[in-house]
Amino acid sequence: ILLALGIVVTTALGTGAVEQLFKYVSILLYAVYALFLVLALASFGGLIGQGFANAPPPSGNWIAGGLTYASYNIVGAVVILPVLRHLTSRRDALIAGAVAGPLAMLPAILFFVAMAAFYPEIGAEALPSDFLLRHMNVPGFHVIFQVMIFAALLESGAGAVHAVNERISGAVEARGRPPLGTRARAIIAAVILGGCMFVAARIGLIALIASGYRFLAWMFLAVYIAPLLTLGVWRLLRTPILEPTP
Repeated sequence: ILLALGIVVTTALGTGAVEQLFKYVSILLYAVYALFLVLALASFGGLIGQGFANAPPPSGNWIAGGLTYASYNIVGAVVILPVLRHLTSRRDALIAGAVAGPLAMLPAILFFVAMAAFYPEIGAEALPSDFLLRHMNVPGFHVIFQVMIFAALLESGAGAVHAVNERISGAVEARGRPPLGTRARAIIAAVILGGCMFVAARIGLIALIASGYRFLAWMFLAVYIAPLLTLGVWRLLRTPILEPTP
């Protein structure tokens, strides 16, 4: 309930509030993951080296697994579209993409390094992060990590709902009407979150992730990545570069 309320309030306040949320949560996330790696190395660093040294060769479906993981995470590219208003040229977009790509992968890489200490048994854990935190045995950091997870969920949830709000607002403005106000944004957010909570309660969050992520991955691949890398690139090459005037 607290998470849903936070998403509703943030998205109701508009793009400025979402941008501020992105900024401060990102700082928190990277700081916590950096500390996470330090504590992992201090707690079971020797096992990490052994895990990499004894790792079996990749299984036959590792390419499909990587493609699936990357495909359903591409939703992040859609989520941030409303806050890209500060990019005023192709140069800005290229630099932002070159920086954001590695930064987006960094937390996952740090987490993967820590997981290597307990591979392959950690693969059977429902919550690998909690498994690693228990082995670190630092209760205070366990709380900090949970706060970070909550903030990250707030960030991603607010970003996704805000993207829907902005899409609706753009369609409304295209018809000559004023953009969505605070109340309308809050109502749309509440409806979306209510539906999500209903589905999660009926199916179960872990079961929903297990069954729905692969479907989402292929859907994003078909309706977003493939058109973007084909039709999008073709149109981009045909469009003359118009740099902003000073």
